[in-house]
Amino acid sequence: QVQLVESGGGLVQAGGSLRLSCAASGRTFSRYAMGWFRQAPGKERDIVAAISSSSIRTYYTDSVKGRFTISRDNAKNTVYLQMNSLKPEDTAVYFCAAHWSGSVTNTSPIESRQYDYWGQGTQVTVSS
Repeated sequence: QVQLVESGGGLVQAGGSLRLSCAASGRTFSRYAMGWFRQAPGKERDIVAAISSSSIRTYYTDSVKGRFTISRDNAKNTVYLQMNSLKPEDTAVYFCAAHWSGSVTNTSPIESRQYDYWGQGTQVTVSS
């Protein structure tokens, strides 16, 4: 069982930055690939970024490439999402999720159904 707790959301003006954190419980964090998803009102939950357990592989959805950076610190059981140059269309609830990858260190799933555990979400609001 893995528990995930997101933090770092808030209200920011367009062009600003936020850094989301997701703290995980348990001793096997380094065996999980991690993902950040977001869900805007009335829309589906979509992948934002993902990172493999060893950080070898990362994925970004096109709309955030060059602006967002996903990283992880396995010693701290934490995954981060640095968000720069924020736009109003980035407004959403952001969720982190964990995918058990075991000994496979280079997988970074992009579909929500592939993830085993989810956090409660943190609101990000970008004003124009």
